[in-house]
Amino acid sequence: MSHTGDSHELVGEPAPALAAPNVGSGPDRFDLDALDDGTDAVVLVLMRDYYCTKCKAQADRLADHYEAFHEHDAEVVAVLPEDRDRARGWADVPYPLLADPEKAFAEAYDQPTKYGALGELSDFAGRMPEAVVLDTTGDPEVAYVHQGDGFGDRPSEDELLDVVAEVGS
Repeated sequence: MSHTGDSHELVGEPAPALAAPNVGSGPDRFDLDALDDGTDAVVLVLMRDYYCTKCKAQADRLADHYEAFHEHDAEVVAVLPEDRDRARGWADVPYPLLADPEKAFAEAYDQPTKYGALGELSDFAGRMPEAVVLDTTGDPEVAYVHQGDGFGDRPSEDELLDVVAEVGS
């Protein structure tokens, strides 16, 4: 079963101050300090792997809903556990796509893995998807966490939009 919502131990905690190379829309390096002052929330989506078709489909759906997120003063940011060159060709999206080969975001946001040692060695085999919403109306803090229990266990775009609407209200 997935771990969703405001019961995760990170909710209410300060958002880790991480930065990473950006191969998507926006500056070459992304960090929370560079967000526009009017950004109330960040939807941070931690992908599993370069080969994950469900991750690619989610990236495309988020792109399709990108304007709706902006209407709620939210920025979408996807994180791929790959190096910059590999991440560059992964998706054509209107939002930041971060290359994180060291998996710093996965570590900081407790992205789940399964299948023991095999899962730890192989992102494709063991890394589960995760979505985090950060409240950036003040000092950035974690407002919501969805940790997938399986490859397809992800919140819908409408669920994420409901969360960012609450953050901005």
